Amino acid sequence: MNRRRFNERIIGGALGIAGSVSATTLVGSSRQNHFNDQTPVIEWNTHIFSGDLEKYPFHPNATYQRDVSQEPDDPLAAYLDRCDQLGIDHAVIVHPEPYGDDHRLVIDCLEREPERLRGTSLFYPKDQDAPNKLKALAKANPGIVSTRFHAHKGKEMYLDSFSDTGVRNLWKAAVDSNFIVELHIGPDYAKQVAAVIKEFPGCRVLIDHLAEPHLGTGVEFADVLDLAKFPNVYMKLSGLNHFATDEPHYLSAKPFTKWVIEAFGPDQLVWGSGVPTIVDKHMDKYTADDISKVKGGNLQKLLNW
Repeated sequence: MNRRRFNERIIGGALGIAGSVSATTLVGSSRQNHFNDQTPVIEWNTHIFSGDLEKYPFHPNATYQRDVSQEPDDPLAAYLDRCDQLGIDHAVIVHPEPYGDDHRLVIDCLEREPERLRGTSLFYPKDQDAPNKLKALAKANPGIVSTRFHAHKGKEMYLDSFSDTGVRNLWKAAVDSNFIVELHIGPDYAKQVAAVIKEFPGCRVLIDHLAEPHLGTGVEFADVLDLAKFPNVYMKLSGLNHFATDEPHYLSAKPFTKWVIEAFGPDQLVWGSGVPTIVDKHMDKYTADDISKVKGGNLQKLLNW
């Protein structure tokens, strides 16, 4: 049975999904290479967009606006079909920047698929009321499991520094709400992040897209690798397409990912974008259990899924 039919309540044409699934993307279901069938495959990456700008308008402070004119009639269903084809059991959908701190769209998605989906949030650290907004969202919507900070070259508008009072207050609200702190950072912010993690021992942190290595120097990326010393910091094996072009597995990046995988180890890595078999290809020297952890086991544990 197609699991997206678990809940037949249709949002009906209002939703849109970031990107499209190409023929080359659908290369090999993860189940064909998934060694431990008791461990779910979990994706943490996809943005959902809506073609209905009246119901789901873009935020006035949005850092960019997406052309949603060509979105599918029911793109959430299309996304879940993709998950079925790739053997993805669960997904954490990432609230997109154009909607700012208006989370109606992601909430509607979670209400439609409460068993299969979780979601993230976004707030503006320079908004003094952001911590209260986060706490209210968390209380009303248990399917929201994270909040995301953006700080890399091209995204300097969200915050000036991780030492800012607004950032610290929002980070504390996330920790108090049992949220994972998702960091879309560049290597030049890693040292600042380390200072905040020390201030909030035990906080759970997920670093997006290998910390965008192409946006920093080797010296700065050494600070990223140093974050592996914190046991509750996880690196996401994702965003390979940001600096490599040989899809679907981006094997040209393997010398680099080998370095990162060795630093964080299988217990502090999660997979997040592209096809799940990326993990098999980039961790071919590791055990079946280690690969299963990265494909979903670690997130299953983090999210109590």
